[in-house]
Amino acid sequence: MTTDTALALLLSGLDARLADLRALYEDLHAHPELSFQEFRTAGVVAERLRAQGWQVTEGVGRTGVVGVLANGPGPVVLLRADMDALPVEEETGLPYASTATGADPDGHEVPVMHACGHDMHVTCLLGATDRLAAHRDAWRGTVVAVFQPAEEVGGAPAMIEDGFLDRFPRAEVCLAQHVAPAPVGFLGTRPGPVMAASDSFRVTLFGRGGHGSTPETAVDPVVMAAAVVMRLQTVVSREIGASQTAVVTVGSLHAGTKENIIPETAELKVNIRSTTPAVRDRVLAAVERIVRAEAAASGAPKEPEIAPINSFPVTVNDASATAVVQAALTEALGEGHVFTLPWTITGSEDFGTFGTALGAPSVFWHFGGADPALYAGVDPDSLLENGLPDTVPANHSPHFAPVPGPTIPLGVTALLAAAAPWLTKRPE
Repeated sequence: MTTDTALALLLSGLDARLADLRALYEDLHAHPELSFQEFRTAGVVAERLRAQGWQVTEGVGRTGVVGVLANGPGPVVLLRADMDALPVEEETGLPYASTATGADPDGHEVPVMHACGHDMHVTCLLGATDRLAAHRDAWRGTVVAVFQPAEEVGGAPAMIEDGFLDRFPRAEVCLAQHVAPAPVGFLGTRPGPVMAASDSFRVTLFGRGGHGSTPETAVDPVVMAAAVVMRLQTVVSREIGASQTAVVTVGSLHAGTKENIIPETAELKVNIRSTTPAVRDRVLAAVERIVRAEAAASGAPKEPEIAPINSFPVTVNDASATAVVQAALTEALGEGHVFTLPWTITGSEDFGTFGTALGAPSVFWHFGGADPALYAGVDPDSLLENGLPDTVPANHSPHFAPVPGPTIPLGVTALLAAAAPWLTKRPE
């Protein structure tokens, strides 16, 4: 059976399943859960996989779910979706918008939203597993469906550390996707580095508390923190070459409890993105140098503490496997709908952990989920050079919400199309 024929068979009946998948997506969107707290989501996934006929293992890497479907001799293909949401208060106004709250790692109650589209990833992979189970006559081999927890903080290593390599069939290729604020119907990927490395850490600056009316008797960590934040903005602009890629973001700054009290400490959470080891080392060294120098310049009574939060490597697409996937996606979606990204995306992923641990090629792509009306009059080719219009909410925005109607079948089709070349390959 040819790959095209197999894909057509796998997709048959998908239209009849879309209403159910839409209801699933809306349910997941309305009930988001933070990293390593995806208990309800994992339960929904496990229940559906079992009903489809998959062998299911729960609690992998704390809250992960792995489904295995063996269908005769052939390659082993890993398909992955992430499940966790973000501490963001939703502002989409959708009838199924989240009103959920959760406890963050510091024990604070925070609003929770699927602001990165992981609910869409789960929905699309469950749509694909449903079609694979329903049409076993269209393919041969074994599929390992990985529903990963805690992508936002590095859940893939937790699954590997929980014996993933020994507990499940070893994949020969690892495939995954991410919904993006590009127009529905378009996909993008590239061989080689496709997403940046990420390093996050917590910086604690120490001052000496005092009364706001007599700051000369204190060492103000708020001013110290402000100086650090502003100076960090010079790392990329003055220490990284114009042809290189790096990002330094201070996403959180907390200090004090009252307007007339100088606090003892200030805390910053810093995130760094880089695309090469040399740039990464240079940025990390510069950030540490600046933090310590500003503390010394302020007369801090104690050296600052710099503690790691998480770290993701560069996500690298295998060139040969990416060529196969791009060709398959183009065949499935049509010419002009699959683009080669011109550079590495500065967002980060831990998906590559699976391929690295398995010694298997990985391919990661982005598929559009935005309402095409938001792009009226915009040439899709120009997006690769000019980026998103300001009116289009991006991932992690409180307004981010893929259009489920056309996005779900696109995501299901992409997963099945990407996997089909391996699942229709005759055993040697």
